[in-house]
Amino acid sequence: MNNIKMLPALLAFAEVAKQESFTLAAKQLGMSKSAISQQIKRLEEHIGQQLLSRHTRGMSLTAAGEKLLQRSELLQDQVNLAFEELNSSKETPSGIFALTIPHSCERDIVIPALNQLCIEFPLIEPKLVVTDESRDLIQDNLDVALYTGELKDSSYRALPVGNVGEIICASPAYLQKNGSIKNLDDLAKQRWIAAPWQNESVKLFKNSKLSDQLNLDVHFCAHTNTLPTVLEMVINDMGVALLPEFVLQTALANGRLVRVLPSHQGRQWPFYMVHRFQGEKPIHITRFYQLVKHFFAKASANN
Repeated sequence: MNNIKMLPALLAFAEVAKQESFTLAAKQLGMSKSAISQQIKRLEEHIGQQLLSRHTRGMSLTAAGEKLLQRSELLQDQVNLAFEELNSSKETPSGIFALTIPHSCERDIVIPALNQLCIEFPLIEPKLVVTDESRDLIQDNLDVALYTGELKDSSYRALPVGNVGEIICASPAYLQKNGSIKNLDDLAKQRWIAAPWQNESVKLFKNSKLSDQLNLDVHFCAHTNTLPTVLEMVINDMGVALLPEFVLQTALANGRLVRVLPSHQGRQWPFYMVHRFQGEKPIHITRFYQLVKHFFAKASANN
């Protein structure tokens, strides 16, 4: 079976799955909608399985489509990068790639991104510092930092990745013991676990009015300096917490945590990749940024 000839169809399929629209995919790829449709049909005939399920609400991936997407969704970036490498006079990246990241994005974003980066650039040696404290790139000899929150003025370059939303969570056992939480008065009476950036109150917003901020005075019964510790405390029925959504995806999916008072949420934090390169970025820095954006979007979409 000659699979190489299917590369254009794979790229078209990945874009349709990403955009969830034939029309938007066609616009992004500079092709007609009918040409995109023909590519998908050709791909389905080639593998003998349906990849997309069309229905009145739009479309969704079949089980075969989900499996194929995991392999094909990074193809377009890799193709673009291959030509970028050919047009570059620089040597293949090698040596230490030093970066600092917060705990919140370690497992679902940075580790998958670094894994793919090392596959594409095998001479790279990641040196990873995981901390929720700010580090200076020059002083600490770092190439890149991932940063959540408003950036301080600096001479470094900041590239936007996305926004990090916060939700209120607790374990089912905690709620069974302490009763359901139906309103803000109930919420204020709970035992709270403080995230590293929280102190005397938590900032909440109604989902329908994200511009109206409410400062809820709560009792923090425990404090810690790392996000994973907060998460483990909540999972172990010690209280409720307001935490970033993508950190909670696994615990929510397996039922170890549930969302509390879903009518309200926390702040939307901007998420950046900061680097120290003033001129043209090394190609592996560009690629790492692409990968971080990709896995950030994937982690956010799973919530």
